[in-house]
Amino acid sequence: QVQLTESGGGLVQPGGSLRLSCAASGSSFGDYAVAWFRQTPGKEREFVASLRWSAGGTWYADSVKGRFSISRDRAISAVILQMNGLKPEDTAVYYCAAGRPIVSTMRTTGAYYYWGQGTQVTVSS
Repeated sequence: QVQLTESGGGLVQPGGSLRLSCAASGSSFGDYAVAWFRQTPGKEREFVASLRWSAGGTWYADSVKGRFSISRDRAISAVILQMNGLKPEDTAVYYCAAGRPIVSTMRTTGAYYYWGQGTQVTVSS
């Protein structure tokens, strides 16, 4: 079983950057896919980005493509979400998730087994 812990959220001005980290404990990411989702009050959880830890490959939501970058840091067994050019509409709680989705389900919450507790990102002047 994998325990996930997110860190790096906070308050940033529009146009600024934040770096979120998702660390694994209890087990390595192995052959899992690791994704970031986000959620605002009253809305469904929304896919942001994902990667396959061992096999490679990255996926992005259209709304963040070109601004966000997802990568793996093998040294600390973590998945990094680098967020640049932040906008107020990026404000949400960001969740890390791990699972074994197929390509067609990479963006769906139901394909992921393990979830972190979430970290708040607020973009405001």
